[in-house]
Order: sequence, then structure tokens, then C-alpha cells
Amino acid sequence: MGNSRVREFLNRHGMDPESVDVQSCAEAMLADMRRGLAGEKSDMPMIPTYLSNDELLPLGRCAAVIDAGGTNFRSALVRFEKDGCHVSELKKRRMPGVESPCTWDGFIAFVADSIEPLMDRTDCIGFCFSYSARITPDMDGRVDRIDKEVVVTGSEGQMIGASLKAELARRGIGGKHVVVLNDTAAVLLGGAAALDKTAYSGFIGQVSGTGTNTCVSLPERAIEKLGRGGGRGMIVNMESGLYAGIQGGDFDRILDERSNNLGSKKFEKLTAGVYLGELCRLMLRAAADEGLLSPSGAAGARGLGSVDSSVIDAWAAGENGDMLGGDADDLAFAGELSRALFVRSARCMCADLLALAMLTGAGRDAEKPLCILAEGSLVQKSRFYRPELERLLGVYGRENGVCFELRVGEETTLPGSAAAVLLNS
Repeated sequence: MGNSRVREFLNRHGMDPESVDVQSCAEAMLADMRRGLAGEKSDMPMIPTYLSNDELLPLGRCAAVIDAGGTNFRSALVRFEKDGCHVSELKKRRMPGVESPCTWDGFIAFVADSIEPLMDRTDCIGFCFSYSARITPDMDGRVDRIDKEVVVTGSEGQMIGASLKAELARRGIGGKHVVVLNDTAAVLLGGAAALDKTAYSGFIGQVSGTGTNTCVSLPERAIEKLGRGGGRGMIVNMESGLYAGIQGGDFDRILDERSNNLGSKKFEKLTAGVYLGELCRLMLRAAADEGLLSPSGAAGARGLGSVDSSVIDAWAAGENGDMLGGDADDLAFAGELSRALFVRSARCMCADLLALAMLTGAGRDAEKPLCILAEGSLVQKSRFYRPELERLLGVYGRENGVCFELRVGEETTLPGSAAAVLLNS
């Protein structure tokens, strides 16, 4: 941080990125992960997906895929060939329950409508369900809740795959196999589907966007208490956004107090794009109150409405100063605050990824790196987050004898959902 005013402000409020000691945080996260795997109390529950990434994908077989997440719903037909993944008959619509509430039966009927025209070409359905659900050993999912601006009444406790199969059977379509997974597992499977898996010693799925999460492919010996067996490994969903072991600062506490999930998702609130803009807005208002901005800059800071990560990415690049108002010094101040938030987010994520490397023991051979398959608006679009994360992975990887390879994908949930059902049928 080149500006002494910024450094003093960040230190005074406990927001300095360097306060996140990557090595010690990784070791603490590793201990929490091990507790989760042992079935003990932990922040990260280490949720079994019952999915394996171990085998080679069957070529030429089709799968119908569904991606229900956020406010958008997609369906398509996917098959893998020697020349890659082929997606056809892609349809994108608004999620039912966005514009007006719908019932669970109405939602399932909508899903069935979207894939019924595909059912004469496949018996396999991969369902990426990006809401809170508990995956069962038969790779179905029991709904905990549906949120993200979507209202589906009567959804709590419903079995996703069983409900869809029952609706298809009611329409005279039987014999279908449904696999349910979340978006982080889909990112891992979809990214790995395009690779020679033998070239890597392990795989991590990472979502860095509106939200934050990681998952990891663990060998059978590491998952005995999760009940897999059968000679295969399993993808385990960390729910790392729930981790509470990294100390935040003054504005993290303010953001948490004003959130609709007080005391929850502490790691996500330190790292995810949906929160970084709001943290910057809170800091700028405080800087205005402390006399660190010009009069016009202070007025602009106090008048800011919603600020997202794309706005602070522009400020970090010295752009979009008219939104803040003020002079060049005010924009420089806002830019340094913004960069500090991206750096801190990257330091937290590096700790998570380093902990997973230590958990798996992968990446010890430079010829077979540990592959991080990442997706999300933050890692794909920010001009500051990804370069800093890659730099940190290089630094801490060398210090710990781990070779990381970060591969950032795009739209991998559809091939990932297809891979889930084709590899696990």
C-alpha cells in the first residue's frame, strides 16, 4: 500500500490484508477439515457428494443436464467425444419463483417440461442444484432451503431426483437415472472432463464469484468415515464459506451485523464478490467521517448506493472516479482500499487451497501438479484477484513443496453435471 493514509486506516480498523497470515490460517483450516472428516464438530462439515472423479468419461453417451441456480435455469443435452464436450439444445430461462412464488410441484413440473423433449435420447440426467441441499448416498438431494431471490413454497425436505423421476413417470417416462450435485462439484467435474486426468496428482474445485466455496477429490483411504468404499475416491464439498477461524476487522463486523445471516458464512463474507463492494462502501463512509477525503469526495462516499465488486475493480484500476466524486486523491484512496480487499480475499482463498493441498498430500511432484479448477465472476473478471491468488499460490506452494496449477473455466456446470451422471451411473 503506497498511501500512508490508507495503511494507517486499514491498520486502525483491523482490515490490513497482511493480518491474514496465509501459513497459520492454512494450518488452522486443515485442522478444522480433519475434524469434519472425523465426524467431529467443525466449521466446515466436509459434506460427502458420493460422486467420484476417478474414472475416464464414456465417449458418445448423452446426458440431459439441468442447472438451477441463482435466478437462471438452463437445460441441455451433453455428450463427450474425443474432440471435447458437445452441448446442444441449450435453453436458458428465468427460474420459477423469481417473478412470483411457485410451489414445489410447479417447480418440478417446470423442470420436467424442460427435459422431456430430450428423454428419447438418454436415460441419464445430471441435476446441478445450487441451493442448500443434503446429498444422499444414492446421489439424490434433500432440499434444506431455496433462496437467492427465489421463492418455492413447500420445497423444504423434498427429494430432488425422486420428485423429478415421479413427475416423468406420471408422464409415461420411466427408467431414468438422476444424479444431483452442487455447483462447486460441477465446476470440478466439468473442468476435469477436458483434461488428461493422469497428468495431475489431485483436483480441487473452487468457486470465487458472488459466493465462495471449495470441494476436493479425496482418495478412498481419506473418506472411510464418510461411508463410500468400493475402491473409489469421492468429491467432498467443504462448504468453506462457513469457516469462522479468520479474524475480521471493524467493517466485517458491521457487515455481519447488517446481514440476514448474522454470525454465519464468515469466510464467505471475507472473500466473496457479493460482499467486497459493500465492505469498500462502508470503509469509504468511515474514511469520510474521519476526514480522510476531500469535502466533495466525502459527500460522494456518503451518497453511494449499492457497490459491487465490478465497481471496486474499476476503482482499483483508477477508473470510474465520477461515481465517487471528489478529486484524484480520493479516487486513489478508494483504489487502494479496493486493492486491499482483493488482496485479502486472495490471501484467505490461498489459505483454503493450501490447507487442501496439505490434506490430500497432492502436488508434491512438479510433473503432476495439484489442479485447481476455478470458476466465478471474481476469478474470471477481476483484474486484481486472480493475479494475486496466482502469485500467492506460487509463493506458498514453493515454501510448502506443493506445485499448484490454477485453471479458470467458464460455463463448466453443464459438462460437470453430465460428467457426474455418466461417471456415477
